[in-house]
Amino acid sequence: MQRLIRSRDGVAAIEFAILAIPFFLLVFAIIETFVAFAGEQLLANAVDTMSREIRTGQITYNMGRSTDMTQAQFQTAFCNEISIMLNCSDADQKLYLDVRNFSTFADMPIGIPRQGADDFGALDTTGFAYDPGGPGTYNMVRAYYHWTIIADLIRPYISNERPTSSDSDYLMVATTAFSNENYP
Repeated sequence: MQRLIRSRDGVAAIEFAILAIPFFLLVFAIIETFVAFAGEQLLANAVDTMSREIRTGQITYNMGRSTDMTQAQFQTAFCNEISIMLNCSDADQKLYLDVRNFSTFADMPIGIPRQGADDFGALDTTGFAYDPGGPGTYNMVRAYYHWTIIADLIRPYISNERPTSSDSDYLMVATTAFSNENYP
C-alpha cells in the first residue's frame, strides 16, 4: 500500500486532466474574440468603402443616373463587401444599414439607437432610412451587425445586448460621417 502512495506515475496526466477544461475555455475565448475583432474590422472597412463611393458620386440615389442604387442594391453591394466573414442572407436578418443625409454635421445622431432606456437594449431600427443625398450634402453611413457568440461561457462578458431569448449577440457597429464632393 505504501508503494502505491509513493508512486508518481501518471501525475502529469492527472494534472493535465484537472487543468485542461479551463485551459481550453481560455483558448476558445481568445480565438472567438480574435475572430469577432476581425469581423468588426471587415464591417468598418466596408462602411469606409461604400461611403467613399457615395462621397465621390459612384453611388447616387434618385438622380436619374446610371449610378443610382436602390436600398436593396446598396444592401447587396454592402453584403458583397463583407461576405468573406459575415453572413448577409435574407432569411437571417443580421445586418442593418442606415444611410441618411443631414443639414449639418451637428444634426447627425450620436450613439446607438436602443429600444427603451437601457444601454443594453435591443437595436431600434425604426428611424433607419436610405437617402444618401446628392453633391455637397452631409451624410452618415451606419452599419450594425449581430454577431452570434459561440463560446457560451464568455457570452455574458462580451455581449453588448441583453438576450431576450436563449440567443445572445455581440452588436458590431461601424459609422462614418462625411460631406459629399461637388460631383457633376
